Amino acid sequence: MGTTMSSFPVYSFDNAIVRLPPVSVTQGLRAEDRGAPTHEGVGTEHRLYVEALQAAGVAVEVLPALEAFPDSLFVEDPALVFPEGAILLRPGAQSRFGETAAIEQVLRRRFDKVLSLPAPGFADGGDVLVTPDKVMIGLSDRTTQEGADALIALLAELGRKGVIVTTPPGVLHFKSDCSLLDASTMLATARLAASGVFDGLRVLLVPEGEEAAANALRVNERVFVGADYPRTAAMLEAEGYSVVRLPTGEIAKIDAGLSCMSLRWHS
Repeated sequence: MGTTMSSFPVYSFDNAIVRLPPVSVTQGLRAEDRGAPTHEGVGTEHRLYVEALQAAGVAVEVLPALEAFPDSLFVEDPALVFPEGAILLRPGAQSRFGETAAIEQVLRRRFDKVLSLPAPGFADGGDVLVTPDKVMIGLSDRTTQEGADALIALLAELGRKGVIVTTPPGVLHFKSDCSLLDASTMLATARLAASGVFDGLRVLLVPEGEEAAANALRVNERVFVGADYPRTAAMLEAEGYSVVRLPTGEIAKIDAGLSCMSLRWHS
Protein backbone atom coordinates (compact mmCIF):
# COMPACT_ATOMS: atom_id res chain seq x y z
CA MET A 1 0.00 0.00 0.00
CA GLY A 2 1.23 3.44 -0.86
CA THR A 3 3.32 2.27 -3.82
CA THR A 4 3.23 4.49 -6.89
CA MET A 5 1.81 3.32 -10.19
CA SER A 6 5.11 3.55 -12.02
CA SER A 7 7.30 1.55 -9.67
CA PHE A 8 6.55 -1.86 -11.22
CA PRO A 9 4.71 -3.31 -14.24
CA VAL A 10 0.94 -3.74 -14.02
CA TYR A 11 1.43 -7.50 -14.44
CA SER A 12 3.79 -7.67 -11.44
CA PHE A 13 2.03 -9.32 -8.49
CA ASP A 14 3.09 -10.54 -5.07
CA ASN A 15 -0.37 -11.06 -3.55
CA ALA A 16 -3.58 -12.71 -4.70
CA ILE A 17 -6.95 -13.67 -3.27
CA VAL A 18 -8.87 -16.71 -4.51
CA ARG A 19 -12.00 -18.49 -3.32
CA LEU A 20 -12.57 -22.23 -3.29
CA PRO A 21 -15.29 -23.44 -5.67
CA PRO A 22 -18.58 -24.40 -3.99
CA VAL A 23 -20.35 -27.67 -4.72
CA SER A 24 -23.04 -25.47 -6.31
CA VAL A 25 -20.54 -24.43 -9.02
CA THR A 26 -22.26 -27.00 -11.22
CA GLN A 27 -25.15 -24.50 -11.39
CA GLY A 28 -22.94 -21.58 -12.48
CA LEU A 29 -24.12 -19.08 -15.06
CA ARG A 30 -23.52 -19.84 -18.72
CA ALA A 31 -24.39 -18.15 -21.98
CA GLU A 32 -24.66 -21.47 -23.79
CA ASP A 33 -25.14 -24.96 -22.44
CA ARG A 34 -21.99 -27.00 -23.01
CA GLY A 35 -22.85 -29.33 -20.16
CA ALA A 36 -22.38 -28.71 -16.47
CA PRO A 37 -18.91 -28.81 -14.94
CA THR A 38 -18.21 -31.19 -12.09
CA HIS A 39 -17.22 -29.88 -8.68
CA GLU A 40 -14.23 -32.21 -8.70
CA GLY A 41 -13.13 -31.03 -12.13
CA VAL A 42 -13.40 -27.35 -11.25
CA GLY A 43 -11.63 -28.04 -7.96
CA THR A 44 -8.69 -29.62 -9.77
CA GLU A 45 -8.39 -26.71 -12.22
CA HIS A 46 -8.60 -24.24 -9.33
CA ARG A 47 -5.89 -26.06 -7.34
CA LEU A 48 -3.51 -26.12 -10.31
CA TYR A 49 -4.20 -22.42 -10.87
CA VAL A 50 -3.32 -21.58 -7.26
CA GLU A 51 -0.15 -23.66 -7.52
CA ALA A 52 0.81 -21.81 -10.70
CA LEU A 53 0.34 -18.45 -8.96
CA GLN A 54 2.50 -19.58 -6.08
CA ALA A 55 5.17 -20.91 -8.45
CA ALA A 56 5.22 -17.48 -10.11
CA GLY A 57 6.09 -15.87 -6.78
CA VAL A 58 2.62 -14.84 -5.56
CA ALA A 59 1.38 -15.26 -1.97
CA VAL A 60 -2.18 -16.57 -2.26
CA GLU A 61 -4.93 -16.14 0.32
CA VAL A 62 -7.57 -18.86 -0.16
CA LEU A 63 -11.07 -17.94 0.98
CA PRO A 64 -13.70 -20.56 1.90
CA ALA A 65 -16.35 -21.60 -0.59
CA LEU A 66 -19.72 -19.83 -0.65
CA GLU A 67 -22.42 -22.40 -1.38
CA ALA A 68 -25.11 -19.74 -1.84
CA PHE A 69 -23.22 -18.28 -4.81
CA PRO A 70 -22.35 -20.80 -7.56
CA ASP A 71 -20.04 -18.35 -9.40
CA SER A 72 -18.27 -17.02 -6.30
CA LEU A 73 -14.92 -18.61 -7.13
CA PHE A 74 -14.66 -15.95 -9.85
CA VAL A 75 -13.55 -13.30 -7.36
CA GLU A 76 -12.44 -10.83 -10.03
CA ASP A 77 -16.01 -9.86 -10.90
CA PRO A 78 -17.20 -8.34 -7.56
CA ALA A 79 -14.06 -6.27 -6.93
CA LEU A 80 -10.96 -4.61 -8.35
CA VAL A 81 -7.65 -4.35 -6.53
CA PHE A 82 -4.67 -2.06 -7.07
CA PRO A 83 -1.62 -1.15 -4.99
CA GLU A 84 -3.46 2.09 -4.20
CA GLY A 85 -6.64 0.43 -2.91
CA ALA A 86 -9.65 -1.72 -3.76
CA ILE A 87 -13.00 -1.03 -5.42
CA LEU A 88 -16.12 -3.01 -4.55
CA LEU A 89 -18.20 -3.50 -7.69
CA ARG A 90 -21.85 -4.32 -8.42
CA PRO A 91 -21.95 -7.50 -10.56
CA GLY A 92 -24.44 -7.34 -13.39
CA ALA A 93 -26.02 -10.78 -12.84
CA GLN A 94 -28.71 -10.92 -10.14
CA SER A 95 -27.51 -14.27 -8.77
CA ARG A 96 -24.14 -12.66 -7.96
CA PHE A 97 -25.35 -9.56 -6.11
CA GLY A 98 -24.33 -10.91 -2.68
CA GLU A 99 -20.73 -11.70 -3.63
CA THR A 100 -19.53 -8.14 -3.07
CA ALA A 101 -20.63 -8.10 0.56
CA ALA A 102 -19.00 -11.49 1.07
CA ILE A 103 -15.57 -10.22 0.05
CA GLU A 104 -15.78 -6.70 1.49
CA GLN A 105 -14.30 -7.44 4.93
CA VAL A 106 -11.42 -9.38 3.38
CA LEU A 107 -10.51 -6.37 1.26
CA ARG A 108 -10.89 -3.92 4.15
CA ARG A 109 -8.41 -6.05 6.08
CA ARG A 110 -5.93 -6.04 3.19
CA PHE A 111 -6.28 -2.44 1.90
CA ASP A 112 -6.25 0.95 3.60
CA LYS A 113 -8.59 2.44 0.99
CA VAL A 114 -11.71 0.57 -0.16
CA LEU A 115 -14.20 2.36 -2.42
CA SER A 116 -17.68 1.19 -3.45
CA LEU A 117 -19.43 1.48 -6.80
CA PRO A 118 -22.70 3.33 -6.17
CA ALA A 119 -26.14 2.26 -7.40
CA PRO A 120 -27.77 2.13 -9.87
CA GLY A 121 -24.93 1.18 -12.21
CA PHE A 122 -23.42 -2.27 -12.62
CA ALA A 123 -19.85 -3.33 -13.41
CA ASP A 124 -18.11 -6.71 -13.53
CA GLY A 125 -14.36 -7.02 -13.04
CA GLY A 126 -14.25 -9.26 -16.10
CA ASP A 127 -14.93 -6.17 -18.19
CA VAL A 128 -11.97 -4.26 -16.73
CA LEU A 129 -8.49 -4.47 -18.29
CA VAL A 130 -5.59 -2.70 -16.59
CA THR A 131 -2.88 -1.39 -18.91
CA PRO A 132 0.17 0.71 -18.02
CA ASP A 133 -1.46 4.04 -18.87
CA LYS A 134 -5.18 3.43 -18.40
CA VAL A 135 -7.92 1.14 -17.18
CA MET A 136 -10.20 -0.04 -19.99
CA ILE A 137 -13.84 -0.67 -19.06
CA GLY A 138 -15.85 -2.66 -21.58
CA LEU A 139 -19.59 -2.12 -21.81
CA SER A 140 -21.40 -5.47 -21.90
CA ASP A 141 -24.50 -7.28 -20.67
CA ARG A 142 -22.91 -7.17 -17.21
CA THR A 143 -21.38 -3.65 -17.21
CA THR A 144 -23.66 -0.68 -17.86
CA GLN A 145 -22.88 2.87 -18.97
CA GLU A 146 -23.87 4.16 -15.51
CA GLY A 147 -21.60 1.62 -13.86
CA ALA A 148 -18.69 2.46 -16.14
CA ASP A 149 -19.10 6.20 -15.56
CA ALA A 150 -19.16 5.70 -11.79
CA LEU A 151 -16.14 3.41 -11.98
CA ILE A 152 -14.14 6.05 -13.85
CA ALA A 153 -14.76 8.44 -10.95
CA LEU A 154 -13.61 5.86 -8.40
CA LEU A 155 -10.51 5.03 -10.43
CA ALA A 156 -9.64 8.72 -10.45
CA GLU A 157 -9.69 8.67 -6.64
CA LEU A 158 -6.97 6.02 -6.84
CA GLY A 159 -4.97 8.05 -9.36
CA ARG A 160 -5.96 5.87 -12.31
CA LYS A 161 -7.42 6.90 -15.66
CA GLY A 162 -10.46 4.96 -16.81
CA VAL A 163 -11.72 4.82 -20.40
CA ILE A 164 -14.88 3.21 -21.75
CA VAL A 165 -14.66 0.76 -24.65
CA THR A 166 -17.12 -1.57 -26.35
CA THR A 167 -17.25 -5.34 -25.97
CA PRO A 168 -18.06 -7.24 -29.20
CA PRO A 169 -21.66 -8.48 -29.53
CA GLY A 170 -22.16 -11.94 -28.08
CA VAL A 171 -19.05 -11.75 -25.89
CA LEU A 172 -19.71 -12.08 -22.16
CA HIS A 173 -16.87 -9.93 -20.84
CA PHE A 174 -14.34 -7.59 -22.44
CA LYS A 175 -11.49 -9.76 -21.13
CA SER A 176 -13.06 -12.85 -22.65
CA ASP A 177 -11.46 -11.59 -25.85
CA CYS A 178 -8.18 -10.04 -24.70
CA SER A 179 -5.34 -9.96 -22.20
CA LEU A 180 -2.22 -7.95 -21.56
CA LEU A 181 1.03 -9.72 -22.46
CA ASP A 182 3.46 -6.91 -21.63
CA ALA A 183 3.58 -3.13 -21.43
CA SER A 184 2.97 -2.69 -25.15
CA THR A 185 1.48 -5.98 -26.36
CA MET A 186 -2.07 -7.35 -26.28
CA LEU A 187 -3.34 -10.83 -27.01
CA ALA A 188 -6.77 -10.52 -28.64
CA THR A 189 -9.35 -12.09 -30.88
CA ALA A 190 -9.63 -10.82 -34.43
CA ARG A 191 -13.14 -9.49 -33.75
CA LEU A 192 -11.99 -7.33 -30.84
CA ALA A 193 -8.78 -6.15 -32.52
CA ALA A 194 -10.81 -5.08 -35.56
CA SER A 195 -12.68 -2.58 -33.40
CA GLY A 196 -9.54 -0.46 -33.14
CA VAL A 197 -9.62 -0.43 -29.34
CA PHE A 198 -5.93 -1.35 -29.18
CA ASP A 199 -4.66 1.17 -31.72
CA GLY A 200 -1.10 2.15 -30.84
CA LEU A 201 -0.36 -1.20 -29.22
CA ARG A 202 1.18 -4.34 -30.68
CA VAL A 203 -1.54 -6.97 -31.01
CA LEU A 204 -1.05 -10.72 -31.32
CA LEU A 205 -4.15 -12.46 -32.66
CA VAL A 206 -5.18 -15.82 -31.28
CA PRO A 207 -5.45 -18.45 -34.02
CA GLU A 208 -8.89 -19.00 -35.52
CA GLY A 209 -10.77 -21.58 -33.50
CA GLU A 210 -8.90 -20.75 -30.29
CA GLU A 211 -10.73 -17.51 -29.48
CA ALA A 212 -11.17 -18.45 -25.82
CA ALA A 213 -7.38 -18.49 -25.44
CA ALA A 214 -7.45 -14.69 -25.56
CA ASN A 215 -8.26 -14.77 -21.86
CA ALA A 216 -4.67 -15.50 -20.90
CA LEU A 217 -3.04 -14.10 -17.76
CA ARG A 218 0.39 -12.49 -17.41
CA VAL A 219 1.77 -13.05 -13.89
CA ASN A 220 5.26 -11.70 -13.34
CA GLU A 221 7.49 -13.44 -15.88
CA ARG A 222 4.96 -16.07 -16.89
CA VAL A 223 1.89 -16.17 -19.13
CA PHE A 224 -0.88 -18.58 -18.15
CA VAL A 225 -2.72 -20.04 -21.15
CA GLY A 226 -5.51 -22.59 -21.38
CA ALA A 227 -4.06 -26.03 -22.08
CA ASP A 228 -6.71 -26.67 -24.74
CA TYR A 229 -5.19 -23.99 -26.99
CA PRO A 230 -1.86 -25.38 -28.19
CA ARG A 231 -1.50 -23.10 -31.21
CA THR A 232 -1.83 -20.00 -29.04
CA ALA A 233 0.67 -21.36 -26.53
CA ALA A 234 3.15 -22.21 -29.30
CA MET A 235 2.73 -18.74 -30.83
CA LEU A 236 3.47 -17.07 -27.50
CA GLU A 237 6.49 -19.27 -26.89
CA ALA A 238 7.80 -18.36 -30.33
CA GLU A 239 7.43 -14.71 -29.30
CA GLY A 240 9.66 -15.37 -26.31
CA TYR A 241 7.07 -15.62 -23.53
CA SER A 242 7.37 -18.18 -20.72
CA VAL A 243 4.07 -20.02 -21.09
CA VAL A 244 2.33 -22.07 -18.40
CA ARG A 245 -0.42 -24.30 -19.77
CA LEU A 246 -3.33 -24.75 -17.37
CA PRO A 247 -6.50 -26.82 -17.79
CA THR A 248 -9.64 -24.70 -18.20
CA GLY A 249 -12.10 -27.13 -19.77
CA GLU A 250 -14.38 -27.30 -16.73
CA ILE A 251 -14.54 -23.59 -15.91
CA ALA A 252 -15.05 -22.86 -19.62
CA LYS A 253 -18.43 -24.61 -19.32
CA ILE A 254 -19.56 -21.70 -17.13
CA ASP A 255 -18.06 -18.99 -19.34
CA ALA A 256 -14.94 -18.52 -17.22
CA GLY A 257 -11.25 -18.15 -17.95
CA LEU A 258 -7.93 -17.63 -16.22
CA SER A 259 -8.18 -13.97 -15.24
CA CYS A 260 -11.41 -14.24 -13.26
CA MET A 261 -10.28 -16.73 -10.60
CA SER A 262 -8.10 -14.30 -8.63
CA LEU A 263 -7.71 -10.75 -7.42
CA ARG A 264 -4.04 -9.82 -7.89
CA TRP A 265 -1.95 -6.86 -6.80
CA HIS A 266 1.54 -5.75 -5.83
CA SER A 267 1.89 -4.62 -2.23
